[in-house]
Amino acid sequence: MVRLLKLVTDQGKRQEDRQTKLMNALINYEAKIGGQLFGPIPSDRRREFFCLDEYTWVWHEEWKDATGNPQVMTTRFLVRPSGIVKSQNGQPYVMLSPAEEQNFFSAVDMYKQRVMPELDRLLQTV
Repeated sequence: MVRLLKLVTDQGKRQEDRQTKLMNALINYEAKIGGQLFGPIPSDRRREFFCLDEYTWVWHEEWKDATGNPQVMTTRFLVRPSGIVKSQNGQPYVMLSPAEEQNFFSAVDMYKQRVMPELDRLLQTV
């Protein structure tokens, strides 16, 4: 009986692992496409833009400065009933300015037009 229970829970665990890997792969794919929304990415730079869940968006960039030191900027946007707030590199959240809010909405619109159809196509093949 114990062996059967272990077999069943192991199969459930493998299914959960597969689902987690699939979700991570989709987010990585989504982030890569999202990072290309605003033009070509230089070869020495990494840029990602993606929707983590229905209220959370992430913009992430990595590059080397003029002296060759690695630089990282991660901006997390939270959509709240009172407005959109952002946190950069773990700093406290602040409300977006009107101009930033407009840029954010433009980015989300571009994302929906470009990324969502790509994900739909990809998911149809899975």
